[in-house]
Amino acid sequence: MSTSETQKATNNPKGSANSAREAAVRTLMAVTLKGRPFDVALDDITSGLDGRDRAFVMQLVMLSLRRLGSLRALMGTLVDRGLPRNATWTDAALITGLAQILLMRTADHAAVNETVTLIKNLSGKEKGFAGLVNAVLRRAVRERDALVDRLNAKPQADLPLWLQNSWRRAYGQDGMIAIARSLQDTPPLDISLKPGEDKVVWAEKLEAVVMPNGTLRRALTDVTKLPGYDDGVWWVQDMAASLPVSLLGDVAGKHVMDMCAAPGGKTMQLAALGARVTAVDRNKNRLTRLHANMKRTQLSADVHTADATAFGPRGTVDHILLDAPCSATGTLRRNPDVTWTKSEADVEKLTALQARMLDHAFNLLPVGGTLIYCVCSLEKAEGEDQITAFLARHENAKRRVITAADVGGLQELITSEGDLRCLPSALASEGGMDGFFAARIEKHNQA
Repeated sequence: MSTSETQKATNNPKGSANSAREAAVRTLMAVTLKGRPFDVALDDITSGLDGRDRAFVMQLVMLSLRRLGSLRALMGTLVDRGLPRNATWTDAALITGLAQILLMRTADHAAVNETVTLIKNLSGKEKGFAGLVNAVLRRAVRERDALVDRLNAKPQADLPLWLQNSWRRAYGQDGMIAIARSLQDTPPLDISLKPGEDKVVWAEKLEAVVMPNGTLRRALTDVTKLPGYDDGVWWVQDMAASLPVSLLGDVAGKHVMDMCAAPGGKTMQLAALGARVTAVDRNKNRLTRLHANMKRTQLSADVHTADATAFGPRGTVDHILLDAPCSATGTLRRNPDVTWTKSEADVEKLTALQARMLDHAFNLLPVGGTLIYCVCSLEKAEGEDQITAFLARHENAKRRVITAADVGGLQELITSEGDLRCLPSALASEGGMDGFFAARIEKHNQA
């Protein structure tokens, strides 16, 4: 926690996290200062809270992470001389306090008073900032409308500089800003139905709309309470993430290997379409989720815990789907912690791993077989550039152009080279989608 490992003993509030707002501050610090995954930190820190308080913490921290850059910039204008670098509790408390007042519209007195009390209860020097916190938050209440306008003026402020530069190079200034703006909103809940289920009927049951590719979309909610969940009729899967499987066409009776398969969305798609699926992932914890998903949906696959760069399936496969490990910058609206825990260095490391996986997958593919390479990344180094380099290495690899007909008629998702490129800003008026890239490769006889 930067210098705060030594501060931890002196600056912790007395006792454990005994309120939702304190838990939110702790969780935000765990992500931004320690780099802990949001879901892991949330589960750990909110274990003693009831469901309602845990939901509040989740909403507040997600919002704080989603708007962290602009909240911090605004806070800098409200704190005249800034905060000392080791004032980590005060910094996180102000961020969550401003998020509540300016973006959540929670009860002003609760947001102010509980945040100030939290700082007062610190046992170290930071307790002296309670008056400052009180003044800043009360000012935010008084000047709410003007501060909200300032907060929303530059959506790119919520991106680290390296992402701003990367997306500006890839998609232009306007494109970068449009993506940044789309990441400010809470994403909808996307649902994939089993084939054969009536989409219109289920859309009515789930209070959803049918998207062009058949995905059902509705507002976020507790999925376990929705009709059809216990019966395994559907599973949660972002619209963009559901598109790569559709690029394989009819897979009934085909042997398809799903590389890096967990938590299982694409495995379920393939199995539901009648494919014989070999699913591979090295992460045992994520495979636990895959097994649970397969059991709930009553689907089956041959699942292996293994390194996808070295795994060989039993028998010949017809097709391979490689959903490669990536920076996940396409999922920032759902996973805003990734915004602040990934870096350019991570992208460089991942591109090398992706190249090894691509080469291995292609070596396993029979002549005439199809390889779908996809990543939930907006970085061209992991998508377009990766495929360009791959095709240059393999003369018998040919790009099979993706068309709008493959993806529900959405021509805007097709690149000039014939690959799939989803941007979070696409279909913005309908809720957007995750960022995704996919290419369809066929193996030919050696030239």
